[in-house]
Amino acid sequence: MNMSFSHDMDDEYEKFIRRMNPPRVVIDNESCKNATVIQVDSANRHGILLEVVQILTDLNLIITKAYISSDGNWFMDVFNVTDQDGNKVVDEGILDYIMKSLGPESCFTSSMRSVGVKQSMDHTAIELTGSDRPGLLSELSAVLRHLKCNVVNAEVWTHNTRAAAVMQVTDEETGTAITDPERLSRIKSLLCNVLKGSNKSSLAKTVVSSSVTHTDRRLHQMMFADRDYERTGDDVLDDRQRPNVDVVNWYDKDYSIVTIRCKDRPKLLFDTVCTLTDMDYVVFHAKIDTEGPDSYQEYYIRHLDGSPVKSEAERERVTQCLEAAIERRVSEGLKLELCTTDRVGLLSDVTRIFRENSLTVTRAEVATKGGKAVNTFYVRDASGYPVDVKTIDSIRQVIGQTILKVKGSPEDSKPVSQESSPTRFLFGGLFKSRSFVNFSLVRSYS
Repeated sequence: MNMSFSHDMDDEYEKFIRRMNPPRVVIDNESCKNATVIQVDSANRHGILLEVVQILTDLNLIITKAYISSDGNWFMDVFNVTDQDGNKVVDEGILDYIMKSLGPESCFTSSMRSVGVKQSMDHTAIELTGSDRPGLLSELSAVLRHLKCNVVNAEVWTHNTRAAAVMQVTDEETGTAITDPERLSRIKSLLCNVLKGSNKSSLAKTVVSSSVTHTDRRLHQMMFADRDYERTGDDVLDDRQRPNVDVVNWYDKDYSIVTIRCKDRPKLLFDTVCTLTDMDYVVFHAKIDTEGPDSYQEYYIRHLDGSPVKSEAERERVTQCLEAAIERRVSEGLKLELCTTDRVGLLSDVTRIFRENSLTVTRAEVATKGGKAVNTFYVRDASGYPVDVKTIDSIRQVIGQTILKVKGSPEDSKPVSQESSPTRFLFGGLFKSRSFVNFSLVRSYS
């Protein structure tokens, strides 16, 4: 009863502050030559910066510069943003959404308890963490298919020998969320067994619920809880590739100053602010600047208790956690983009083909839109070698696509004729002629 009373009092206090100090948003498309300038002023509280950045990045906007100040009880931010093509944001629908999401009518100033969390009867959310290994996504997908679950959306990250996934599944027959407690318990048990593999002492965790969280934030939280930031001898990033993160104390002002220099990419600001917020640090001032392919970020922070970084161990932990947050989205290897008519078991079939061709998935984004499956996979050779062109050709033959693009030399991009493929009917029309698959060899920072 006391906890409920306290919760209600907190909400009423926030509503009062909101009425007295409504957020103010100004969108300016005139003052800057090559970006849209968005200014947000509001009453300050912990986590508000993350919520604003989250709204902008969820719109797929690129934040090229930002100036942040939140000393005292007021929060003032200025963001320079562009669309994915580097142009100013002129879409009236997007501009109107920004005003409603960040302005006086918004709910972004509600308590962090409810951010990104809502009940859903459309699907069941499954969160998975465990040790990474070749073929893991294929094994998990096969189990879900066996349990008559259809994967409608999924995000899979791997980093530093650890793996995390957030999957949204539906019942194969009804197309709705799975609610039967016994069935949910079986799903959880079997998936956990897959995550553990042959090493039954391996740390693995499976959570099944009807709640929907902000996927990217949950993946950061899950990998952080799984301590993926702890370095191992098998760490694939050398010092030249690793982000440059430095943490020093400004004793005169009781701030710790965090500076980050690294390759720029979409959602970089979200990843760093998300990590600082979930580690209970408050950003008082910050400057973010992008010059060419590189990004520079500078944060003036204190812990929630008002203190700067207190020890060398804490400084090292902040450094490692920010490095890990940046690295989680950096995917080495071959990028595969698949767009086809969605059907039950599609993810299981595709990832099985990868596994049979000795490819392992390092990151994946799976989505269904209007009956279409729109999937992106990042794969590497399971033995650690570069992906061979012959392997690509083998996959193209098995999938039997009519539209297939491979970025690289002209010789590599020649399409494989379906008529000459001896295995074009192997999966009984697994992919229809309208499907599209795009393979590109990249180091992705998206």
